Amino acid sequence: MVRTSFSGQEIAKVLQNHGFKPVDRTGSHLKLRYEHPETGEVRIVTVPMKSEDKIPTGTLKSIANQAGAEDFRAWCQWIDENR
Repeated sequence: MVRTSFSGQEIAKVLQNHGFKPVDRTGSHLKLRYEHPETGEVRIVTVPMKSEDKIPTGTLKSIANQAGAEDFRAWCQWIDENR
């Protein structure tokens, strides 16, 4: 069964380990930016960073979409394997 519950810290850590760079912090939200090295495509992802709180599923799906995921469950599995 694929885990679909993560904290903002878990998500941010994995994304940063895979090329996303912090560009802004507003309140409890961290904004990360990724630029694809070959195509130049830019992705901006906003992650809520409230302590160890788990991110609601709808918000998690939005983060996956912002990051460019085509399959939510596969993206969650990738996050879990790389945290």
